Amino acid sequence: MKAINVTELKTHLSRYLRLASRGARVVVKDRDEPIAELGPPQADPSSWHDRLVRAGRLRPGTQNWDALKISALDRRVDIQASLRAVREDPSEIRRR
Repeated sequence: MKAINVTELKTHLSRYLRLASRGARVVVKDRDEPIAELGPPQADPSSWHDRLVRAGRLRPGTQNWDALKISALDRRVDIQASLRAVREDPSEIRRR
């Protein structure tokens, strides 16, 4: 990794961009304080889910979906009646 100051970067920008395109990392300093880093772009093969988690915009769940077992119910369920109950007015459901 090479460290340069801002004036050196401004003077020889194309040289440092070529270095970065070849895989080198260049740290740019202003008054001996690192302010930027040049280098090849990081390949981001991660999914949208991983990117959101990394950015702190999504909190991953704790469920282990691979271990989830789906079992049959002990009784029959009338799907149409269940849907009607969900769609009904909540005040009607309370009266029953």
